[in-house]
Amino acid sequence: MKKLLIVAIVLIPCFTKAQEYKVAQNTGRLEIQLGKVIVEGYSGNEIIFTSMYENTSKDTRAEGLRAINGLGIEDNTGLGVNVTRNANTVIVKQLKKVEAPEIKIKVPKGVIVSFQYESQYGGVVKLRNMENEIEVSARYNSIEMENVTGPMIVKTIYGHVEAKFANSIKSPVSVVSVYGYVDVSLPVETRANLRLSSSYGEILVSPDLKLEVNREGMDNNSGRIQGKLGGGGDLNMDLSSNYGKIYLRKKN
Repeated sequence: MKKLLIVAIVLIPCFTKAQEYKVAQNTGRLEIQLGKVIVEGYSGNEIIFTSMYENTSKDTRAEGLRAINGLGIEDNTGLGVNVTRNANTVIVKQLKKVEAPEIKIKVPKGVIVSFQYESQYGGVVKLRNMENEIEVSARYNSIEMENVTGPMIVKTIYGHVEAKFANSIKSPVSVVSVYGYVDVSLPVETRANLRLSSSYGEILVSPDLKLEVNREGMDNNSGRIQGKLGGGGDLNMDLSSNYGKIYLRKKN
């Protein structure tokens, strides 16, 4: 019986509570400079940074010390990132050049979210359940958005962009990838003034969206389409990919 009990104890996995770092702020800006990240909107008054990495081993030699990089930026959160505040702007940066930390950030709805990352080691950026204004300027990152409203200006050079919009979309919306594809899902009842452009790729649109194309001044080989969804409205939407395809589909 004792042997069985010992074996059972050994087989129990070792879980550690996810580390968090909180900043009291529900307005202003959050500037993210991380290789990859998950950002979620919520109704709260704090920006909450959470480590998604469960470290089961403890480095006893590191007790009382902080990680630091060549620019003098130190880990002041215990999550492998540096968080600072400048007036009404919160800035988060990673320390390592190559390996980005596994971080999730919960952001109050009133905070503008700005993501900027230029390194070739950029990964996937996920934005979920957000009514926030979104700004993205990336080089290698792919951007995946779900249940977002805008307004937004999103641009990546080498990554792709996927966006599934909520029922209420705020203008303006600009989604651009230079070399990757752009895949956007819209509610069928969306009313928008639409511009689609791809210099070397195809533009594919779901018939369910009933796009009314404005043919005036257009050319068969221009790679540009202007039109209206639902007769048009206050929403201006611009989707562009120079070398990739554009997919515009009905949201399921």
